Amino acid sequence: MDIQFEQVGYTYQPDTPFAFCALKDINLTIKEGSYTAIVGHTGSGKSTLLQHLNALIKPTAGVVKIGDRLITTDTPNKNLKEVRKEVGIVFQFPEAQLFEETIEKDVAFGPKNFGVEGEELKKVVRDSLQMVGLDDSYLERSPFELSGGQMRRVAIAGVLAMKPSVLVLDEPTAGLDPRGRKEMMGMFYDLHKEQGITIVLVTHLMDDVANFADYVIVLEKGQVIKQGLPKQVFTDTQWLTTQQLGVPAATTFAQQLMARGFQFDTIPLTTKELAQEIAKILRKSGEQV
Repeated sequence: MDIQFEQVGYTYQPDTPFAFCALKDINLTIKEGSYTAIVGHTGSGKSTLLQHLNALIKPTAGVVKIGDRLITTDTPNKNLKEVRKEVGIVFQFPEAQLFEETIEKDVAFGPKNFGVEGEELKKVVRDSLQMVGLDDSYLERSPFELSGGQMRRVAIAGVLAMKPSVLVLDEPTAGLDPRGRKEMMGMFYDLHKEQGITIVLVTHLMDDVANFADYVIVLEKGQVIKQGLPKQVFTDTQWLTTQQLGVPAATTFAQQLMARGFQFDTIPLTTKELAQEIAKILRKSGEQV
């Protein structure tokens, strides 16, 4: 299921003295099966765009196509339930949305509201917890007895229990330590590869974009100012710096080596690519000796 934006605009409190244009003339496509990163500094429009992905808000101009559904400013809310099931959003600090007395009840809440019952519901809950690395021993526990990272996994399991084909992640590792961040990002990548889930990652961490995304969309003042493959977007590091966007750590280190005379066939984005490029240089040096 593709998601397309065609000349989409969004204005908060239109036709009032407080009107604010958050998105303007957005044209983009999030391809089915892709891992797309949306980046931009605070105020660029990321959060507003994110809420259009499952029609939490509707465009004030243009059209959002979610699969075969057309969402415009006049689309009635009563027909959007299935769209919101197909596109699951994990907001920042999702653990704050936990509320049931047991983990089983919390994860079951969404699918139960869609009519899933009995053994099917129990299976959905267990399968969803397994996808986030939690076994059946967690079912009867209170979510509020868990660590912060485990609570976040439970909240994500609640979204996965709806069996979305698209998973939208809004700064999903905010507040986690480096180990927790690595584990969380690895979990999302496994879901993408093993379950075929389309991932949309909203982040300010360029290393995560370089390591996982296959397409990047850059927002600035409510407009798309660049989009393409990570290699295309990150090649112009001066432009990234001008836009106050980070540069992947491996790329920064490669630039420092280039300033000392090293020459790379391609600019590395990840630690793995950097290691491969350095290995090439060392092999060439050995051959010359």
